[in-house]
Amino acid sequence: NYGIQQATGKFVVIYDAEDQPDPDQLKKVLLSWERSESNVVCVQCKLNYFNTEQNLLTRFFSTEYALWFDLLLPGLDASGSPIPLGGTSNHFNREALVELGAWDPFNVTEDADLGLRLHKAGYKTVVLNSSTLEEANSQLHNWIRQRSRWVKGYFQTYLVHMRHPLRLMREIGFGSWWSFQFMIGGTIIFVLNPIFWVLTTLWLFTESGLIESLFPGFVYYAASLQLFVFNFVFTYLAVAGSMQRGLFHLVRYALFSPIYWGLMSIGAWMGFYQLFTKPFYWEKTEHGLDAGGDH
Repeated sequence: NYGIQQATGKFVVIYDAEDQPDPDQLKKVLLSWERSESNVVCVQCKLNYFNTEQNLLTRFFSTEYALWFDLLLPGLDASGSPIPLGGTSNHFNREALVELGAWDPFNVTEDADLGLRLHKAGYKTVVLNSSTLEEANSQLHNWIRQRSRWVKGYFQTYLVHMRHPLRLMREIGFGSWWSFQFMIGGTIIFVLNPIFWVLTTLWLFTESGLIESLFPGFVYYAASLQLFVFNFVFTYLAVAGSMQRGLFHLVRYALFSPIYWGLMSIGAWMGFYQLFTKPFYWEKTEHGLDAGGDH
């Protein structure tokens, strides 16, 4: 927001300090704009990592980004749904950005929030098949802090825009409204997962009548469907995303995605707690760990 006050050009481009964008990315973005409709004001490029092989955590992280940027976001683009922007490789029309008031300084995932505000204003974001490589977080504590910020910001975005649910539906349409519920509101699943995992484990070992009374038959069968079918689907998508990105050596790690979901739940609970205790606190992410130090 400070920087955009000094900008005078037609476009505003966001890169992180360690980014390695494709050398021809800016040319591709310009061509994309020339061939797009007049309401396209943002081009989001695909993100992944240059240190995928550093350790197990960076391998999992890379499969997640492949799923998100190579499958889910292009799918949202194709369906005309709101796109929660990534934090980098965003290419904006400056006038439209200023018109919307730029980024929300109180939202700790201000990029995802901006993506929805662009959609609400009638503008369009397109996902371009050009990649930017970043540094994958390789230390667990550092990764959990980063994830907690992301989850907290998604909660903030959801709560802000769902103050008036029916108004939001009228503004963005029925299909986009449901997309928002799943893509942003669905983040709550990472808070709920550990609770259901514990209850399931307790029931398997104790067959507690209390747990059975809490979850009658129809809930049990619905939950079983989700456990066996939807978990398979999301694991399959993680595999498909890795293959789409060309990260064939990571496919075997994508098969173990449920382990990574457990780590995501730890970060989600930290973010959920901070939503009430430190809602605007920005958990800083340490960089330069791929080279053994800061840079």
